[in-house]
Amino acid sequence: MKKFSAGAMRLTIHDARLASANDLVRRTLAQHGLAPGGSISAPMPNLSPRKSPAAPAALIAPGASFEQARFTCDAGSRSYMTYVPASAKDGAAGLLMMLHGCTQTALDFAAGTKMNAVADQHGFVVVYPEQSRGDNAQSCWNWFSRGDQQRGRGEPAILAGLAAQTARKFGVTPETTFVAGLSAGAAMAVILGETYNDVFTAVGAHSGLPYGAATDVPSAFAAMSGNAKDRRASAKHAPRTIVFHGTEDHTVNLTNAVAIADDIVRAGPAQTLSESRTGRKNGRTFTCEITETVEGRLLIEHWKIDGLGHAWSGGGPDGSYTDATGPDASAEMVRFFLKHR
Repeated sequence: MKKFSAGAMRLTIHDARLASANDLVRRTLAQHGLAPGGSISAPMPNLSPRKSPAAPAALIAPGASFEQARFTCDAGSRSYMTYVPASAKDGAAGLLMMLHGCTQTALDFAAGTKMNAVADQHGFVVVYPEQSRGDNAQSCWNWFSRGDQQRGRGEPAILAGLAAQTARKFGVTPETTFVAGLSAGAAMAVILGETYNDVFTAVGAHSGLPYGAATDVPSAFAAMSGNAKDRRASAKHAPRTIVFHGTEDHTVNLTNAVAIADDIVRAGPAQTLSESRTGRKNGRTFTCEITETVEGRLLIEHWKIDGLGHAWSGGGPDGSYTDATGPDASAEMVRFFLKHR
């Protein structure tokens, strides 16, 4: 009979638990269409090695640039791509950091959201960080990890450092520096709004989750399904936030969007004013709940899109996890960011 030392036995048990957790992640992501083997109507992103290929010409307007680089700080490093439209060459109107979802790449996210075209129109710089597979096997931002939910460490420190460096390069102030994301990217955008509100003045969360929604893999899936228990923390800051979520999102439950909105209102002043608007855009009906202070300072826009699944509303067909119908989330986010400065 083979003998094991106590240390070896502890290591074996740890490895078994880790393998089990990783298998749970793979199976659950596949079930929700977030990993190879899952079923999803949108085209799956390129799952080749993580270095992004050259940006296709369709993503670069005349006179613009779209270049790849790498940012490194004490907390770690990540590759990223920066889009500078011709309209921003003589002075940028702002800086927007865009955080992709699981299995996506920077180029995939740029194509699906069509954010470069919006940047061309308004003259702001867009930076697309890219998660490495070495840091998450499914290329998800680690929003559910305790070490990546705090200021001064992990992915929040890396992403905030990248945003601050890029803002300085283009002469952009924190008042015009914004962050937005999809799914895991939206959850990380919410974390950045909470932990680095001195870097980002406003947040866009599409199909995301609230701050402190999970602290490990099991609680992450519980939160995604709308069954979060004993949420560790809620937001203490109230950055201007615009939320998009579909009523037919079976990957991240709609209750998470409500929680994001509730956190922002709760962290704001005691007295607020709210109104609800309904409408129809590009084939889908929607409800938009707007909350502002009594002085007229906007706190949140919460868009609920009828019939939308886990996909970027009004997105382009060249990217994954997009739905061409419904309000144009990219255009509405930028309107929200720039109009209410």
